[in-house]
Amino acid sequence: MADIAKFRIASRLALTTVILMFGLIVLGSIVRTTGSGLACPDWPLCQGRLIPPLQFNVLVEWFHRLVALLVSVMLFATVVWVMAHAPLRARLGGLAALAVVLLIAQILLGALTVWKLLDPSVVGGHLGVALLLFSTMLTLALAASQQAETESLEPRPRPAGLLPLMALTTLVAYGQCVLGGVVAASHAGLACSDWPTCNGEWFPPLQGLVGLQMMHRWIAYGFTALLIVVAFRARAAEDAVVARAGTLMLGLTVGQIALGVMNVMLGIRVWLSALHLANAAGILALALASTFRVAMLGTRRAPLGAAVAS
Repeated sequence: MADIAKFRIASRLALTTVILMFGLIVLGSIVRTTGSGLACPDWPLCQGRLIPPLQFNVLVEWFHRLVALLVSVMLFATVVWVMAHAPLRARLGGLAALAVVLLIAQILLGALTVWKLLDPSVVGGHLGVALLLFSTMLTLALAASQQAETESLEPRPRPAGLLPLMALTTLVAYGQCVLGGVVAASHAGLACSDWPTCNGEWFPPLQGLVGLQMMHRWIAYGFTALLIVVAFRARAAEDAVVARAGTLMLGLTVGQIALGVMNVMLGIRVWLSALHLANAAGILALALASTFRVAMLGTRRAPLGAAVAS
C-alpha cells in the first residue's frame, strides 16, 4: 500500500502544478492585452530590482514571473518525488524528465521574449512549449492517478476508431491554441473587422494578417466538424465519462467560437481575451484526458493495490 500512497502524492503534486500552469497561461494573455510584456525590460530582474516599482503594467509582468517561479518550484518538487522512488521512476520517469527539458526550454523562451522585444515567432514558441509542458504534467498526473487505483479494472469495449479520433482532436486543439497565440502576438485578431465575412469578403486572399486570421477561423470550423463526429462516436462507449466527453468538448468549442466572434465585434478586451485562452486550454486538457481514458478502455490492469492484497 506504500507504493499506492506514493503514486497518489505524485498525482496531487502534478495536478497542483497543472492548475498553476493553467493560471500562468491565462495570465500570459493578460500580460499581452494590457501591453505589459516589456514593462520589465530586463530578465531575470525587473527594472534591475527583485521587487519592481508599484506601477500597474510592471506589476502585471512581475506577477506573471512570480507565478512562473511557483510553477517551476512545484514542477521540480514533482520530479524529485518521482525520481526518488523506484516504482514511480519506472513508470513516470520518462514524463518527469521530459517536463524538466520543456521547463528549461520555456525559461529560455521567456527570456528571449523580452530580449527579442515580443517577436511574434518567439511569443508563439513560448506558448507552444508552455502548452506542451502543461500537457506533459497533465499526462503525468493522469498516469500517477491510474497507478494509484485500488480496484482491478475490467477491460471495456472501445468504440471502433474512437482512439485515433480523440488523439487527432488533441493534436488539432494544440495546434489551434498555438496558432491563436501567433494571431494575438501578430495583432491579427482584428485584421478582419466583421464576421462571418472578413472585411466584407467570404474568401479574402490568404496574405499577411488577414491570412493568419482566416486560417485560425477555418481551422476552428473544421475542428467543430471533427468534434461532431467525436461526440457521435463517443456516445457508443459504455464508459459514462467517455460517452459525455465528446459532447462537452463540442459545447466548449461552440462557446470558443462565440468568444472569438465577440473579440471581433467588441475589440480585444482584456477579460475576453483571457477567457478565450482559458477556454482553449480547457478544451486541450479535456481532449488529452479523454484520449488517455479512451486508451485505457480495452486494457486489463491489475493495479498495485490488487497486487499487494494478493
